[in-house]
Amino acid sequence: QKPILLQGHERSITQIKYNREGDLLFTVAKDPIVNVWYSVNGERLGTYNGHTGAVWCVDADWDTRHVLTGSADNSCRLWDCETGKQLALVKTSSAVRTCGFDFGGNIIMFSTDKQMGYQCFVSFFDLRDPSQIENNEPYMKIPCSDSKITSAVWGPLGEFIIAGHESGELNQFSAKSGEQLSTIKEHTKQINDIQTSRDMTMFITASKDNTAKVSFPSSLDPSGISARERPVNSAALSPIFDHVVLGGGQEAMDVTTTSTRIGKFEARFFHLAFEEEFGRVKGHFGPINSVAFHPDGKSYSSGGEDGYVRIHYFDPQYFEFEFEA
Repeated sequence: QKPILLQGHERSITQIKYNREGDLLFTVAKDPIVNVWYSVNGERLGTYNGHTGAVWCVDADWDTRHVLTGSADNSCRLWDCETGKQLALVKTSSAVRTCGFDFGGNIIMFSTDKQMGYQCFVSFFDLRDPSQIENNEPYMKIPCSDSKITSAVWGPLGEFIIAGHESGELNQFSAKSGEQLSTIKEHTKQINDIQTSRDMTMFITASKDNTAKVSFPSSLDPSGISARERPVNSAALSPIFDHVVLGGGQEAMDVTTTSTRIGKFEARFFHLAFEEEFGRVKGHFGPINSVAFHPDGKSYSSGGEDGYVRIHYFDPQYFEFEFEA
């Protein structure tokens, strides 16, 4: 089946994200453009214009009223999803690497990079108190001096966040007190991506050490999937089957020296319990930087270093195969 090809960026994709219903797909890249698309047919609905640097992260709240973006232009911005109007601007000292809404959509968190002499921080703002945004004063700021945060997500019910670090460490920080609840080092290299399952009972981490690991938010105890000879840039859990999709490939700077076949730029599907690979999907001309399952589990999307986003709908055999198995 031919995928739907979304061409809305001039630079490599950094993150793609579905809203909760799955009718919209948000894409950000190393250009300053934030795009929103209809996921069913790939029609571009609009753009959120305002950033002046690469946009590293994007998130939509529970009822898709607001969109949050973080950028290398040292800002985190809040947008009205429907009109594209910028509602809030938080200026930071360094690039914003990760961002996200909590379960209720009232609290936002974002992490900033360790660069230009500035430390890595995770900041928490309560949107119900406009003075926090106006005065640029978060209600809580957690310093991460040892190793910068490269990916972070909210845990169930917004009680804590799960943060992945450059060192391969995973930490849990309380969203109320800021204390470090637990820590584990299961990866030997940088954690590139963390995504939760639809019901938030599990999450998956993707790392430069060529592995992806599935853990439980309460315990952080992982089980691993090895992608062997390639870094894993992104990983997602199917909402309906025990399936995992991994996106990655050779390092972006080495891409020009190899063919697409040797560079290993396919999306790869693994079974969660057996940890066995059962399928690959080709198409990108460079490493895949972000993957996401549609909330109904009937399609998935991938965004690559080539600047394209591809929406793939699964064949009917995919569902028959799983139920027979």
